[in-house]
Parts: sequence; structure tokens; C-alpha cells
Amino acid sequence: MKTTLAPVGAYRARLDPAATAQVWFEPGRPHEAMAVLDAPLADGEALVAVELSTICGSDVHTVRGDRPTPVPTVLGHESVGRIVAVGTDAVDVDGAALRPGDRVVWSVTVSCGTCGRCERGIPQKCTSLRKYGHEKIQPGWQLNGGFATHVHVRAGTAIVKVAEGVPAEALAPVSCGVATAWAAIRAIEQTVDLEDATLLVTGAGLIGLVATAIATDKDATVIVSDPDAARRARAIRFGARAVYDPRGVDHSAARAAAAHPSRSRHRGGEIPGGLTATLAAARRDQVDAVVEASGSLSAVGEALDVVGVGGVVALVGSVFSAGAVPLDPERVVRGLVTVRGVHNYTSDDLRDAVRYVEHAWRRIPLYELTGATLPLSRVDDAFALAARGQHVRVGVDPRA
Repeated sequence: MKTTLAPVGAYRARLDPAATAQVWFEPGRPHEAMAVLDAPLADGEALVAVELSTICGSDVHTVRGDRPTPVPTVLGHESVGRIVAVGTDAVDVDGAALRPGDRVVWSVTVSCGTCGRCERGIPQKCTSLRKYGHEKIQPGWQLNGGFATHVHVRAGTAIVKVAEGVPAEALAPVSCGVATAWAAIRAIEQTVDLEDATLLVTGAGLIGLVATAIATDKDATVIVSDPDAARRARAIRFGARAVYDPRGVDHSAARAAAAHPSRSRHRGGEIPGGLTATLAAARRDQVDAVVEASGSLSAVGEALDVVGVGGVVALVGSVFSAGAVPLDPERVVRGLVTVRGVHNYTSDDLRDAVRYVEHAWRRIPLYELTGATLPLSRVDDAFALAARGQHVRVGVDPRA
């Protein structure tokens, strides 16, 4: 692949051979390949050759027709790649210059940096926000999603250099679920010190699994709830002290579960009887914090019901309209309960999540989260496989 720069207004990165993007139009219609000959790079922008992209659950929901998105579009927002061209003054999150050859991941969002929300430290809610894999193809920004050989990374995107040798399978999901899990744990730590705390994670998908690993590394006792047996078993590998199936379980006694703890401390595994029995077996007197990562209304209700005095609930999974849950305001007030909504993340979250993966991937099976990888030309087959749910992530490799 030969890349040249020519000044045509902005620097125009010309590709030989052309970049290829898989374009999505509507449910039931196969992706169509689109050739892109060049990308105009303004100041602070970069053109990245994709090493690997992974299919997020939101991508599956879009293709299935469950969530709207502007079309035609290039889906995909979880990627790792290598810079092949840069505009002037392109820098990473720490202000270091970006150069061709740098291996990078980048945020799902493009933010202006100057609006009131950006200045308040919530750039993921920028008033002029754009998102990779969520935008209509437009002149000058055709390569705006991860299911392509190249992505045009715009100014206002958090870009983080990543180490060589870390598997792409561990790095690609960082720019969505992993960084969001980091943001959720950071939100909890603003209220609760996780050292020796009890954390309940509801939902053992990518966010829940990574939150489990991070919190365990911070010396929390993590309990994971998920109705799927395979996902519960995987959670134990990610550090959960105990797991349970939430279906048909009465949680009303959970706050008093450890009044008579067992003499032997539970060392990891599945406990019948739900959260009450699990707390007792782990010799914990209350749930200090909850990461709700499933989006299930019953799980949200459980989180609000079982969190203990002075505790915090981080709601992460409710990214679609699913109705309302009952809330007892007296319990929130008397229990000094904090409820936090977490959606996407900041540039600091992305950088810190990358550093965590770089140091943890050898001892925590992060790379196994991408359970299968197909070529870019078979992106429809990759989506069909992802929809079956047997893998946490399915990879799409444009180099294959």
C-alpha cells in the first residue's frame, strides 16, 4: 500500500491501491464495498490503516433494525490500527506528535473541545458530537467507520498510542466496552473506595467482564450476576469471587445476608440461592457498589434494591428505551445512595484503559474476548456469527 500526501486545500492522503469500506444501507441488505481513493486531512487529523475491528452489540442491533442510524454508513467503532498519514499538528491525548507508523486506538467520539459540555469535562456529550460507525457517509469523510481498510480520524478525537506486541484482539474493543468499563469503575471510586469493598456486576458481557477484572485488581470482592451459565463461568476467569443466576431469585433479604456469615471464606464459584447466599458465603455484610452492565430492567431494579448504605450504583447498560423501574426515594435518601449514569468515556479514561490492557492482557484473558475473526470481505458472515452470541466479540480483519 502506497500513501502519498498532496496539498489540495487540506493535505490529501491519496491511497494506491484505494481504501475499501463496507457500506451498510438497511436491514436485510448485504453490505456493499466502496472504494475510496483519498482522504483530505485537516490540521490534527490522521489516516489509519486498520489492523482489526470488532463488532459491538450496538452494531448487531443496527443491522438487525433495532436501532436507527443515518445511512448509507460505514459501521464499526472498535478498532486498532497504524497511522499512514497525518495532517499538521496531529497529537495524541498526551500532546505527543503523531507520526506514520504509530500504532493507535481512538475514541468512538469526535468532540469540539470548546462547548460548555466539553469545558465541563464531559466531551462524550459534546453539543456537536459525531461518532465513528454512527454517521452518514459524507464528502470528505467517507472513511468514518471501522469496517474498512482505513479510518479517517478527525480532529477532536482522543488518540492513544499502543504498545507493539499486545494482541489486536485485546486492543480493538478498548475504544468501546473496555474504556466504558474503566469509566464506570472511576465513577464508583468517586464515592466508594474499592479496596475491600463488595462490588456487584450485573451482566457478564464485555463491559461487565472488564469491570470485574479492574475491580478485582483494586482488591474488591466482585460478585457477578448473569442468567447465562457460560458467561458466569467466564466471569470467574476474569476475577469474580462468586457468580449466580438472577432468575427467580428474591433479593429482598440481600441487605441482611451476612448477619450469620459462614466460617470459611468462599474462594470462587457459583452459589445457589442468589445474592443473599452469595454474600453470606463470601462473608460480606452489604453490596457497596453495583455496575449494571446488562440494560435489563430487572437487573436495574435489583441494583437499586440491594446496594447498601453509602453505596453507589453505576448504570451503564441502559442505552436503549426499555421502560421505567420503581424507585423508593426514601431508601435512596436514608441510605445515602448515589446513582450514576455512565455513557462512553473521556480521553483520560481511554488512555488509562489502554495502559491497563497493556499491563494486564497476559494474566487476564482479554484477548479471548474476540472469539473469532473473519476477513473484511465476509463482514455479513461476521455479523451473522456475532448475532448468535457465542463470542463476546467477533473480529473483522481487513488485511486477510
